[in-house]
Amino acid sequence: MTLPRLREVIARHGLDARRKLGQHFLLDGNLTARIARTAGDLTGRNVIEVGPGPGGLTRALLDGPCATVTAIEIDPRAAAAARELEAAFPGRLTVVEADALTLDFAALVPPPRRIVANLPYNVATPLLISWLRRASAFEGMTLMFQQEVAERICAAPGTTAYGRLSVLTQWLCAADIALRLPPAAFVPPPKVFSAVVRLTPFASQPPPAAFARMERLTAAAFGQRRKMLRGALRPLGGEALLARAGIAAERRAETLTVAEFAGLAHAMIE
Repeated sequence: MTLPRLREVIARHGLDARRKLGQHFLLDGNLTARIARTAGDLTGRNVIEVGPGPGGLTRALLDGPCATVTAIEIDPRAAAAARELEAAFPGRLTVVEADALTLDFAALVPPPRRIVANLPYNVATPLLISWLRRASAFEGMTLMFQQEVAERICAAPGTTAYGRLSVLTQWLCAADIALRLPPAAFVPPPKVFSAVVRLTPFASQPPPAAFARMERLTAAAFGQRRKMLRGALRPLGGEALLARAGIAAERRAETLTVAEFAGLAHAMIE
């Protein structure tokens, strides 16, 4: 079956990109194919895509060896466009018209699962954190963010980009920036560069209670970056907590490694 050009799909469905939905579409087939390859060997994998838009990345994924693609789309116009692909790829594409933030992906899609998505920028960070809570459910995540967010995810201690998102992500996953894209790659072009981040969850994952502690800890530590940890962490135990973890009270959050944050989170239950 010959598929229509993506610009024809956009015109037929009135799929003008809407700022409130954080939409910026990738129409270049070479780029969408490159993102699909960046996700690694998808043979036999059940792929989840969030925000397929007119379906450029969806097509690239379905052209590869994955078992299935489940496309999650909140915009009814884009969901209708995605459903047109179901006939071209019978039994391999499922379109779910819903808010991805409300879904349990582990219940929706059987393993082995991977997420590959050009995320809507307005909900990208909340989506990532929701998936990190269930990181063990996924073999990997290949996600496009605004470049600034991607750099925060992958930042090293002691850098200006290092913060709460860096710690939460790197505590649970190996993370790297695999690809950077200029604004001109998108329709309409955003005001910023974008970047694709590869996340591979570690084999051993903490229980939900530990994740909740780490969320509280990093929120307190980075909520007042200029304060010494003795002050920033006072609501969580302050100097006594730091002493149990063997961390000097005069240090600031951005100087701590992910391992040191993990030690602090563990010390919160002692």
